[in-house]
Amino acid sequence: MFGNARVRNRSVGVVVLGFVLAACAAATAVAQNKTENKPESKNMELLGWNDLQGRSAYQPTIHHQGNRWIAYIGHHGGSAMNPLTGKMEDNGTSVVDVTDPKNPKYLAHIPGDPRIEGPGETGGAQMARVCDGSELPRAAKNKVYLLRTRGTGSHEIWDVSDPAKPSRLTVVESGLRDTHKSWWECDTGMAYLVSGAPGWRTKRMGQVYDLGDPSEPQHIRDFGLPGQQPDATGPVPTDMHGVMSTGAKGNRIYAGYGTNGKGMIEILDRDKLIHGPKEPTDANLESPMLGRLDLPAEVGAHTTYPMLGVEVPNLKAWGPALSKRDFLVIVGETTDNECHAPEEMMHIFDITTESKIFGVSTWYVPEPSGNFCSRGGRFGTHSTNESMTPVFYKRIIFVAYFNAGVRAVDVRDPYTPKEIAYYIPAITDATDKRCVGQGADQKCKIAIQTNNVEVDDRGYIYIVDRANTGMHILQLTGDARKIENLP
Repeated sequence: MFGNARVRNRSVGVVVLGFVLAACAAATAVAQNKTENKPESKNMELLGWNDLQGRSAYQPTIHHQGNRWIAYIGHHGGSAMNPLTGKMEDNGTSVVDVTDPKNPKYLAHIPGDPRIEGPGETGGAQMARVCDGSELPRAAKNKVYLLRTRGTGSHEIWDVSDPAKPSRLTVVESGLRDTHKSWWECDTGMAYLVSGAPGWRTKRMGQVYDLGDPSEPQHIRDFGLPGQQPDATGPVPTDMHGVMSTGAKGNRIYAGYGTNGKGMIEILDRDKLIHGPKEPTDANLESPMLGRLDLPAEVGAHTTYPMLGVEVPNLKAWGPALSKRDFLVIVGETTDNECHAPEEMMHIFDITTESKIFGVSTWYVPEPSGNFCSRGGRFGTHSTNESMTPVFYKRIIFVAYFNAGVRAVDVRDPYTPKEIAYYIPAITDATDKRCVGQGADQKCKIAIQTNNVEVDDRGYIYIVDRANTGMHILQLTGDARKIENLP
């Protein structure tokens, strides 16, 4: 209706009428959604839900801890009441027992940084990674450790051996300009942190730490793109967003730069990154680089998810030398509301020859399928699941799509990805509004904003909401479930 009003403005009366009708329709839709509380779904069903104390959520990490399954959820900035303590607390990390997915139990909230107040990630603790001490090389074997950001200025480690009673162990590094997505190899202890180290020309670059003994962090090196390091000159390349590592065995690190535009993909030799020369000269930063691809200005690289050793169906006749290929799934982050900028999408690249990266397919949700531009909030991709559990790996990827919920995509043939399921939660009384415009021209709508997604080895899917709607635990049904590789 808004679109028709803009196009068909043949008279003032038509314009006014169009906008009045659009406003009434939007208000009616919100009221109906609240009253009926009905989600939208295909081949996916809701098992359980937790409100996460009404906090804006980012990264969920699902950890098999003893005989329990615990979800650690990072949050954006803000504050909310913690009923467990009876106090207002800055958004930090939620700890939820999801052993029974139909009855998730909120165990604890670890507050963010009380010294910093502001929107977005400021003051929050958006990242969460967890490792068992029994797997880390030099840690206490009976402990469980949480690596998280605190605000935008530091990384820290908590002892979460008793998830209901977390205690801070140490600060990895503080005094940073910005922090974001991290990756922690539990078997080696190597952690790759996105930070803004003092002196660097960009607010987000990379740091390597040995956290094999979490109580004694050891800084290995700082890294990023040539031109980002101290004393460099010329244009500054776009910020790092996050990395994924295949560990010592795979010896590869996949880095993404540029969340919603001017994206760049980087493939690194892990061994050279860790053990190579540490001084951040152009030559030393380029030394571990095996492949690089600069994306178009409108394409971001929020998530870089590797799918290695995929047997491509249509190439089987040519033998394994050609049919078994490596791919990298890239999604950018849509950052505008109501489609005022290009929608970010999911792209799949062939990286079999790492120095010659090329695209093979693009997948996205058609906007008319749900009139998503008029629903309010962001519409477009944000992230994928990051677990490589055999249940889904190289079979199904889950994409968080903001107001289009979570989408399940069959990627068994990376050349022709196909959507097989989706789930869009219903809004609740806690769901926050999203606005466009300024001052008297500002218009706001209440909208689902599915922000991040993760899966576990049991085949459960976890989505968390940027607009305070909580965490939903899901599972596939129907034909989509047949594609899973359940034990």
